[in-house]
Amino acid sequence: MEKEDFTLDATHRAVVLLLVIVPTVLLVLGIYFGVMQVLARAGVIRSVPALGLDYYGGLTLHGVVNAIVYTTMFEVAFGYAIVAYFLRRSFHAGVTWLAFGLMLVGTLMAAAAMLTGRASVLYTFYPPLKASPFFYIGATLLVVGSWVPFFQWIAAYLTWRREHAGAKTPLAVVGMLSTFTVWLLATLPLAYEVIVQLIPWSLGLTSTVNVVLARTLFWFFGHPLVYFWLLPAYVMYYVSLPKLAGGKLYSDPAARLAFMLFIVLSVPVGLHHQFADPGISAGYKWLHGVLTFCVALPSFMTAFTLAASLESGARARGATGLLSWWRALPYFDAERYLFAYFFAGLALFVLGGITGIINASVSMNNVVHNTAWIPGHFHTTIGGPVFLAFLGMSVFLLAQLGGKRVRCPRLNVFVPYAWTVGVLVFSLGLSVEGLLGAPRRSNLAPSYANPSSPLFQPSWQIWSQIGAVGGVIMGLAMLAYFVVFFATLLGSTQRAATLSFPTADVHHDTDVPYVRNFAPWVAAAIILVVIAYAPPLFEIVRSGVPGAPGYLPNSPAPVRP
Repeated sequence: MEKEDFTLDATHRAVVLLLVIVPTVLLVLGIYFGVMQVLARAGVIRSVPALGLDYYGGLTLHGVVNAIVYTTMFEVAFGYAIVAYFLRRSFHAGVTWLAFGLMLVGTLMAAAAMLTGRASVLYTFYPPLKASPFFYIGATLLVVGSWVPFFQWIAAYLTWRREHAGAKTPLAVVGMLSTFTVWLLATLPLAYEVIVQLIPWSLGLTSTVNVVLARTLFWFFGHPLVYFWLLPAYVMYYVSLPKLAGGKLYSDPAARLAFMLFIVLSVPVGLHHQFADPGISAGYKWLHGVLTFCVALPSFMTAFTLAASLESGARARGATGLLSWWRALPYFDAERYLFAYFFAGLALFVLGGITGIINASVSMNNVVHNTAWIPGHFHTTIGGPVFLAFLGMSVFLLAQLGGKRVRCPRLNVFVPYAWTVGVLVFSLGLSVEGLLGAPRRSNLAPSYANPSSPLFQPSWQIWSQIGAVGGVIMGLAMLAYFVVFFATLLGSTQRAATLSFPTADVHHDTDVPYVRNFAPWVAAAIILVVIAYAPPLFEIVRSGVPGAPGYLPNSPAPVRP
């Protein structure tokens, strides 16, 4: 049921707006370097212009800004807005400013390292590639800063439960608490990697680092990170998409079960990124591969629930026929622009989900591992439902909490479809290029894509160029988005700064006891994590793998303290 408009207190209104505006400003750099990379890779340009960064410096900045900074800051902003709105709660202002300050300082420290060329280690920052301590300390502060709001929300949720005994927790709040439960479980091993291994190593306090352990701890975090990105989009899909389509959410219990399953299944899947790594037993890789297939289950449930919800909306708008109801949805309604962002993201996610199943299969993974196929897949999953949902909701929060009118409304509704076309072309080029053996994370132009090079691979060239065309279309779509966002930001205030989320009614609203309490699901998640990770981590530590000295990407030799 739709709630009345809600007014955030001044502190949280300011913090939410800052956590939307700051990462969007940084996103300008992230998108710029993304476009430059595909052009350099295709041989269209020789080097990445501006800021003095080389190809790998630009690639690092693109990945860190787009995948880590932008998403984390936005999700904290969205979480504050969701929990405050649906629980009608305010939070301690000083603690909130502390959280924002930690995230901002951490981001600026990491940015300083990247922009000065001292952190060309890509967003995975695998050792023995070595970055400035500022990069690792900055990343730590960003993550710790994002933990603080979660504990504020837990306190607000427990207070609400005491005051509303027997009432169901709002679905949106269930989704956000599930999101940050996954985030906390995933970032604890990352904190160990960075604080215990990488920061002392980067400061010269230790001479070597256990590379296998570091990579395993990273992927302990790295694949659950995908669900940290994805779950806020699912919150928007479940809570608002049926309303925007003119219908109702098909099943509230199914949505709650999906969120709870993600808590249990999101984390113990990381070893499927390490099928080719030595030092880890094949049995544990197989287990993680199986669990990766299992975590697809809540996404399949979501696909069914949302399709049924969209159909109900279309039929409520007068649509008939077995399939023709798809034509009745509000694809280009500028007033319901969030529908365009959400629907376009869902369309891309269908392709991304299929290619993800391929990556999780041991035999097929051997074909695509470390090839251009991987970023082709990655951009249809994260660049689809996650990125588009975050872009649309950023405009929504800016307009709502800034008291603004969305500027360039027709251009705004065009953005997600243009982006989708670009991603499809980009993904086609890189996926085929990867199947032909082209490596990922590599500037092809000086060698494989250059006809004058003895390493020239003509079969890769055309697909690399197709990928570049897609990248340019994506860049143009984002240019249009920045016009909409910053024109709205700089526009005059026209109404009260109140918050009102479109919230769908529900067809099937049965109160199912087993999805009301987080505790058993969190306990099951911890048990499964211990089963899936404790033995391989013990095996890695016990194996006595020799440590590796650091290597600076621009240095010809290992760095020894």
